[in-house]
Amino acid sequence: MRTTYMAKPDQIKRSWFIIDAAGRPLGRVATEAARLLRGKHKPEFTPHLDCGDHVIVLNAGKVVLSGRKLEQKYYYRHSGFPGGLKKMDYATLMDRKPEKAVYMAIRGMLPHNRLGRAMLKKLRVFRDDQHSQQAQQPQAWKEGQDERTEGGTGS
Repeated sequence: MRTTYMAKPDQIKRSWFIIDAAGRPLGRVATEAARLLRGKHKPEFTPHLDCGDHVIVLNAGKVVLSGRKLEQKYYYRHSGFPGGLKKMDYATLMDRKPEKAVYMAIRGMLPHNRLGRAMLKKLRVFRDDQHSQQAQQPQAWKEGQDERTEGGTGS
């Protein structure tokens, strides 16, 4: 009888990856980052464990929104008091805090529970191409790269 492999927390090895967001659509960058944070690129992916890697997103200020999203898409927040709804269009948000726009897009693609919050702690987003994680020796992540297909045999 075959059993499904379940990774143990002490067996998980974490890497550091850099995603360059310059000139790429916001959603494409966010899905790639969420996939890495979740660990879905690894053959030992286990849904109920945080088996993902650390992700550094660079050039958040140069990310692209397609269509007329800069004028038509809004970022909402609420103070919790009556009449406390604030809204900001993405053109203003991208000018003031492009890191927040990328962060919120990635956050929406992770599980909405304590597991997702733990995964989100491994995300770092920077406005330009300067980051402070050189000591971790991060590797550049190419779009479509996958650990399951590298080094293996077959197609």
